[in-house]
Amino acid sequence: MLIALDAMGGDHAPAEIIAGAILARTELQIDIALVGAKEVIEAELARQGETPAAFEIIHASEAIGMDEHPAQAVRAKKDASINIAMGMVKRGVAGAFVSAGNTGAVMASALVTLGRIQGIERPALGTVAPFSETGILVLDVGANADVKPNYLVQFAQMGSVYAERVMGVANPRVALLNIGAEDTKGTELIQEVYGRLGKAGVNFVGNIEGGEVHKGKADVIVTDGFTGNVAVKLTEGVADFLFRELRTAFTSKLQYKLAAMILKPGLLKLRDRMDPGTYGGVPLLGVNGVVMIAHGNSDARAIKNALRFASHAANSGMLDSIRVHSQRKQ
Repeated sequence: MLIALDAMGGDHAPAEIIAGAILARTELQIDIALVGAKEVIEAELARQGETPAAFEIIHASEAIGMDEHPAQAVRAKKDASINIAMGMVKRGVAGAFVSAGNTGAVMASALVTLGRIQGIERPALGTVAPFSETGILVLDVGANADVKPNYLVQFAQMGSVYAERVMGVANPRVALLNIGAEDTKGTELIQEVYGRLGKAGVNFVGNIEGGEVHKGKADVIVTDGFTGNVAVKLTEGVADFLFRELRTAFTSKLQYKLAAMILKPGLLKLRDRMDPGTYGGVPLLGVNGVVMIAHGNSDARAIKNALRFASHAANSGMLDSIRVHSQRKQ
């Protein structure tokens, strides 16, 4: 299954993007099409000691910058790498698309080019929080700041499918993010969704508070895009703060430095687990194709892992399962 990779998207493109593609091809045997300015891609492959013949290269004469207006850029730059790669998925030439570029542009291009799966009212962005061995899928984390009950029910259904098919979680437990565990807590919208999730064909385990998410009581956490985005960024900020404080503490005294040398393997393992690059990217669920959006500052390892999850999703039957759920009466 060929995966289309936006070679021009991301803060460290094209070097880290192409380095990640090389890792994915050599370590995971994933077939990859590099989409972007052909001469730039070929030059970077040569710089990294790879022959251009090792990859399929699809030329795109334009690229969308990280600071450009998403919808306007997608419409104006028809030959942008994001649009060209998304077209490959639309035509069935590629089984999935991966980009570390402008998130809004990827979403806009996906909606225009692929469209939504029939019955899905809004697509959702999901991210994986590293609070269990398989990770915990949180969605939405930015695609929909304002939601309706139907949206959250469909997020739960799509998230359940992704957790089972791609993350390998059997009968994933789905929880609704709320300010309390009781079914009477939260806004009218959340209370309505609570009553409907029990009939949505998912393994609904009830409400979950923010302070309980890390305890692994659920495999999929459902919320609106505004709340989800704040929660995820707050978690990332706390993790960054803790590691900076540990680094300061361990370098403040000689005996602490000695202790740090002993603890280093465990600390590195923890750092890797907390690193978003471990999961590579976030899936855009609900569009009629497999789309994986990597973080803008992704390095080669993150791109490799995004390609891994994209390949797995493309071969997992995920889209067909979401289509089945989308026909269920809400």
